[in-house]
Amino acid sequence: MPKMKTHKATAKRIKQRKSGSLKRGGTPQDHFLTKMSSKRKRKMRKGGGVSEAYTRRIKRLLATS
Repeated sequence: MPKMKTHKATAKRIKQRKSGSLKRGGTPQDHFLTKMSSKRKRKMRKGGGVSEAYTRRIKRLLATS
């Protein structure tokens, strides 16, 4: 059986913490910003964690450890 390859698109967007949980960046903010409220744009800056429902699937894509 060949080695699993890392899914590069996922690896660029999601990093694994030492605890094993996953962290992701914020929502891209590049266009259509004039119609959005300041509150909405401010909330989009924040990153966050990956929900438990997707963790196993994403770890498989990252193919780490």
